[in-house]
Parts: sequence; structure tokens; C-alpha cells
Amino acid sequence: MIGKNPLRTRIDGRYLAEAAHRVRWRKSVRFLEGWDVPAGLHQRGLDLGDRTPMTGFAEELFGFPFDSSAVDLDLEALSGRYGVVCAFEVLEHLFNPLHALLEVRKVMAGPAARLFVSMPLAKPEALRSPEHFHEMSRREALALFARAGFRVERSALVRIRRPLFYLTGMKPLFRFFFERVQLFELSTAEVQSTAEVPSTAEVPPATEIGEGGA
Repeated sequence: MIGKNPLRTRIDGRYLAEAAHRVRWRKSVRFLEGWDVPAGLHQRGLDLGDRTPMTGFAEELFGFPFDSSAVDLDLEALSGRYGVVCAFEVLEHLFNPLHALLEVRKVMAGPAARLFVSMPLAKPEALRSPEHFHEMSRREALALFARAGFRVERSALVRIRRPLFYLTGMKPLFRFFFERVQLFELSTAEVQSTAEVPSTAEVPPATEIGEGGA
């Protein structure tokens, strides 16, 4: 869970019925499928935050169980050893995402382990969710990951609305231009510096995952 954070998302019937979440989950699974899982990977996963349908999708894809975090991710320590850690739509709700990432790094089981992150790309204030403490640009996200000691192995940008949604009004139309979700595959492989923002030449470019595939 995210602890006492008032910006945490409540996983209820309304959340589960939201069409945008189902689109995001489907495209997130496609992104996970792009990882060539190494032999000998530690057979246990961790999903930060409360359990959602995405937790079950990850378990089905990787073939091993996922725990859900049960600590305040802004303040407390994680424990255990994990081959895969997922942080889907979590970091934007945290007051201190750097702390959470540093804790994740401690529980990842060796260089073969991966952290998968999804987070909204920064957009105009009028389109932001009131439950988000912050939204990051790609440059800001890369700086955060580098500071926490992670290397970006892959990334993608996805839309989370069905095509006809964008034709239902002015605000939905603005979402077509400004709303994206960023997906990242991160490893604990050595990064050149945790004090500098990686240049674009050092980070693989983001791909687009459309309605029909990557």
C-alpha cells in the first residue's frame, strides 16, 4: 500500500471499470512481453501498491507469484528478494519517489532482475489528476532513475484512451495531444553517473505502442 498518503488511489469498482485503465493494462502487458526473461531469474515478484488486475496479468505472464507492498512507500523499508518489481501508476502519487526507488533497488535479486514502471507523462495542469502529487517529463523521469542507480533498458509511450473518446469534446481532444503514459524497463546495471541527467544518446528512444501492437 502507499500508507497514509492522501493521494493514493482507491482500488474499487469505479476504478476497475474505467476504460482508460483497461487500455493501459493491455498495453503494459505488451510492453512486459517485450522482455526476454533470462534463465535463472529469481521466481518471485513484487507489485508496489495495492493489488490490481495488472498484478494478476504479471503473474500469468511470468509464471510466478507477486507480493503487494505493505509499507508506506514514502518512508519505510521494503524487504525480500525479487526477480521482477512492478510500479504501475505509483510514483506520481508519492511525496518521495526517490526513497521508494532506492528501496526497490535493495530488494532486486541481482543484475538480471527488472523494475517495470508506468507513469503519466507531464501534461498541462487542467488535464492532471487531482490524485497526482507530481507528473514528470521524460527528462525528469530519466534524472530520477539515474539518481536512484537504475539504467533504462527500454521505454515506450502509450495513449490510454480509445480512439473515439477524443472526439467527444474539447477536453478529450486536448488529451489526444498531451496525454501519454510512459513505460520503462529498468535494471540495476551500472550507470555512468547518479548526479547527472543521462544524455539522449545514452538512453534508448521510447517506442510507441498503438492499438494494434508495438
